[in-house]
Amino acid sequence: MSGVIAVVAYRPKPGKERELLELVRSRVPTLRKEGLVTDRAPTSMRSRDGTIVEVSEWKSREAIDAAHKNPNVLAMWDKFFGVCECVPLKALAEANDMFAGFEAIAD
Repeated sequence: MSGVIAVVAYRPKPGKERELLELVRSRVPTLRKEGLVTDRAPTSMRSRDGTIVEVSEWKSREAIDAAHKNPNVLAMWDKFFGVCECVPLKALAEANDMFAGFEAIAD
C-alpha cells in the first residue's frame, strides 16, 4: 500500500487567519492519532492572497475513505469550515507560474 500525497488550499474567512493556522498545525497530529496519515511531516505555506496551502500524506485511499466516517475527523473538519473555505489550487495566482513560489510557514 502506498501513501497518497494531498495538497489542500484553505482560504481563511475574514478575521479567521489565526484560528485557521492553529487548525492547520493540529490537523496532521489529529489524523495521526486516528491512524490515517503517515509519519511524513506536513509542509505548510501561504500564497500571496493569504490562502494557506498544506501538503501531507495519507496512509492510503482507504484511510481517506475512513476519515469521512470518523467522528473525530468530522468534528475537526467542522471547525475548519467555520474559519475557511477549501479552494482549488488553480484559484491561486501562483498556480499560473512555471515554478510556483509560496511563503514558508514556520512549524
